Amino acid sequence: MKIAESWLREWVDPDLGTEALAERLTMAGHEVDGIDYEGQGIDSIVIAEVIEVARHPDADRLSVCQVNDGSRKTLQIVCGAPNVFSGMKTPLAKPGITLPDGVKLRKAKIRGVASNGMLCSAIELGLGDESDGIMELPADAPVGESLVDYLSLPDAVIDLDLTPNRGDCFSVVGIARDVAALTATEMKEPVFETVAATIDDTHPVQLLAPEGCPRFAGRVIRNINLSAGSPVWMTEKLRRAGLRPIHPVVDVTNYVMLELGQPLHAYDLGLVKGPIRPRMAEKGEQLTLLDGKEVKLTADTLVISDDSGAIGIGGIMGGFGTAVTEETRDVFLEAAFFTQEIVGGRARSYGMHTDASLRFERGVDPEGQARAIERATQLLLAISGGDPGPTVVETAEDFVPRRDVIRVRKSHVTRLLGVEIEDEKIVDILERLGLSVAPKKGGWDVVAPSHRFDISLEVDLIEEIARIYGYDEIPETTAISETPLEVVTESLIGTELACATLVARDYQEVVTYSFIDPDANRRLTGVDSELVLGNPISSEMSVMRASLWPGMLLAASANASRQQDRIRLFEVGKSFHGSLDNHEEVVRIAGLCMGPSLPEQWGSKTQSVDFFDIKSDVAALLDLAMDSSTIDYSPVEHPALQPGQAARLTRDGQEIGVIGKLHPRHQKPFDLKREVFMFELDAAGALASQAPKAKSISKFPSIRRDIAVIVDDKISAVDLISTVASTAPDLISDVRIFDIYRGPGIEAGLKSVALGLILQETCRTLTDDDADAAMTAAVKKLEDKFAAQLRE
Repeated sequence: MKIAESWLREWVDPDLGTEALAERLTMAGHEVDGIDYEGQGIDSIVIAEVIEVARHPDADRLSVCQVNDGSRKTLQIVCGAPNVFSGMKTPLAKPGITLPDGVKLRKAKIRGVASNGMLCSAIELGLGDESDGIMELPADAPVGESLVDYLSLPDAVIDLDLTPNRGDCFSVVGIARDVAALTATEMKEPVFETVAATIDDTHPVQLLAPEGCPRFAGRVIRNINLSAGSPVWMTEKLRRAGLRPIHPVVDVTNYVMLELGQPLHAYDLGLVKGPIRPRMAEKGEQLTLLDGKEVKLTADTLVISDDSGAIGIGGIMGGFGTAVTEETRDVFLEAAFFTQEIVGGRARSYGMHTDASLRFERGVDPEGQARAIERATQLLLAISGGDPGPTVVETAEDFVPRRDVIRVRKSHVTRLLGVEIEDEKIVDILERLGLSVAPKKGGWDVVAPSHRFDISLEVDLIEEIARIYGYDEIPETTAISETPLEVVTESLIGTELACATLVARDYQEVVTYSFIDPDANRRLTGVDSELVLGNPISSEMSVMRASLWPGMLLAASANASRQQDRIRLFEVGKSFHGSLDNHEEVVRIAGLCMGPSLPEQWGSKTQSVDFFDIKSDVAALLDLAMDSSTIDYSPVEHPALQPGQAARLTRDGQEIGVIGKLHPRHQKPFDLKREVFMFELDAAGALASQAPKAKSISKFPSIRRDIAVIVDDKISAVDLISTVASTAPDLISDVRIFDIYRGPGIEAGLKSVALGLILQETCRTLTDDDADAAMTAAVKKLEDKFAAQLRE
């Protein structure tokens, strides 16, 4: 918000310079974005009158003007402005003057015609950012007078970046109140006397939506002077605040809005049909706004209506059909209170942002409507004359906000601010802010004025105390606290390390919804969830997940539909089981991969991911907490996984997860074209660890013996390895499968498995006899247990 310093000082005039005042405002929470100084360097600019305008003989777009500058001599000036006319009052810069932009004027010939100065635009004088030509001054502007004296310059325009909670400060009076409180300066609040009615005319108002518009003040003013113009003191204040003067009636409503913070609207009374009714819009109702924009209203919008329909959007913008024009003689002034809830977001929903919506969205004083009407009436009668009727205020008292008593405890003030402030100082600060203060044991009962709707809690008042006391007056203290060492356990690996391991293996972490589609939950887990949401976002998100897979498959589908070829995702989250009365939450680690096993490259052929790729990722994860070779993988039938490519993971007889290929029947519902491999682990079981135990390393050489046996194709590798290792546990330190063969020379249903036996002792060097004996024992046990045949 922009505010002229001179206007602010009419209300409160602290003994501070412009920069110091800006600093105090910033430190109080009203950040000053910038200060524009107007009127500097234009002391020699005078007001001139254009006596005669003639076309330039050699340039169609130039005019030759005869100008009166208040002296006895008429000046000839060549002007290129399209808006120059005979009788116009405008600023004149004579030769020898240096303009704010650094241009020094001198006598010159323009296309052969002598020019003795320049008629100036607002931009050239540093008094605006845009112009349509030279600056036009009121007809009664005194010729020859200094422009800075006439416009009450120089002045500073302070640009404030106000916080959304301080809607009361979007006005001169709001900022003045804070400045008065900050500087302990008396506020020179003007007295707005009640304007007596000279006619009895009123216009009926019916509050049909009191929850959104609980108060509506209005006044009829007839017979305003059509030829009147807004005085320069008003147009200058509006200009410096960033508003363009339009029409005396509109200028007055804008002026009062800037001064008091209460948006007003003026209707052409002759165009209003029947009573004015604030009501909720009908869906699809049409309205043409003041700016000519046609909008289709939604049912959650509050409108101002008459017998013809909607004539404005409450708190945002009036309608074109009842707008004040140059022909308007009778007006109806409106000052209404619209709640923040009814206005909030509505302007943006229609692609608009107005000065009125800015204020109503942040809050307006619910008690200030009648005062604004009186002030607007006073100004309008002084400018345009007219016959005012009585001010009528319609109120739905049950819906008008009321201020509650707030207890402020001295102990809480000290605790939150970290500084002891004297009781008298606290009371003085609160009273300077216009709050009602009553002493109570250990504190005070405080009632905020109607314009401080941002104050509702004790902490709000403590913030106000700190703001006025001065944040820079609160001493800086270094907090001292104990910093105990965090307990580190070796019995559980943290999920952060598990996540880092998966990321290192090229997985991307996702976070999916905990509530999912009940059908997907049933298909992938085989059970119906009893944990049904009472108020779900949609039917597709109505039960708590019993597995992390449904959400991950949706994420994979979304990636695949966006041309992502290689997808590797993981998630750490909770699954939910049981009933509403007795439910259980289990932290799980789940992963999914599809597409090529490696990114596209020249060093290897593209190969799709398979069961063993994802198994190796799971093994790397389990190796964080234990030797993954101690995990048993056994076939399992799972509703989400394809038989023959699904395994249960067990550790010491306890199931800790499943791994496998997504069943083809589940690919279509998720629109997945490629094979998907997945795992899901119980985090507590998979990451449970034990303190490491030292084990001596043998200094004696090892011996390797290889054997190849033919066994039934259904016999698992883990069974073969455990059987061989058990034959001579003191000698056999490791068993490795290094080849599996099916094909010519091997009967159907059988396979050849080649095993490498690593033999090593810790106290002696093994002999060939030791190795042969161990190998013979291993072959014998394989023959006895699996009917294995030694392959020559």
